Amino acid sequence: MASTIRVVSLVPSVTETLLSWGIEPIACTRFCEQPGINHVGGTKDPNLDAIEKLNPDLVVVDREENRLEDYQALMSRGINMESLHVASLDDVGAEMGRLARRIGVEWSYVLSPPRASRGLRAFVPIWRRPWMTIGADTYGASVLSHLGVDVLFADSDDTYPTIEEQQLTETEIDVVLAPSEPYPFGEQHMDLLKSIAPVILVDGQDLFWWGARTSVAIDRLDEHLKSSIDGGR
Repeated sequence: MASTIRVVSLVPSVTETLLSWGIEPIACTRFCEQPGINHVGGTKDPNLDAIEKLNPDLVVVDREENRLEDYQALMSRGINMESLHVASLDDVGAEMGRLARRIGVEWSYVLSPPRASRGLRAFVPIWRRPWMTIGADTYGASVLSHLGVDVLFADSDDTYPTIEEQQLTETEIDVVLAPSEPYPFGEQHMDLLKSIAPVILVDGQDLFWWGARTSVAIDRLDEHLKSSIDGGR
């Protein structure tokens, strides 16, 4: 079954995971970084007609990545759907295991143990103008908690809180952990970010993409934090 099932993936993490399982989706989003696979729009604006024409056996979505109305519209067209909900490290095993069983592959993963507290209060920007960050009930925040990092402003009622400039100036921030996505923070933003606190640039995919990447991403981020902190950045 796994070698012949026709899957459309509307989640970059799922596309990467399917490929690691030896399954090439018949279509994915333009954000999946797979130029050789047919694209059917984005995560928030999939081309529903194009998906239907492909006659897939299964379309995979995620509640954090995709819109409910698109899921409902595809369901109403009689398309088989798998809706995942990964909002923390604790969700990865169960949700990806359910997907693996649905498409007929074997999968398991083992996480390295949680790290001791690093004593770091981190601001994790995911957008600017306005500044936005990650709340406690997100996969990225759970990854950083696993790595012993305290994420500032995560106790907001919002999943992705908007942060005012005054909050940044009034809060004691040890480090800015600036991911490369969804906003492409990079070297060109260092002066701006350093005006807030010392900066460590991190791989946004390692921080936010779950699935086949999770285990190695945790260890890779851990080593990156160690080397960046020891290096005095």
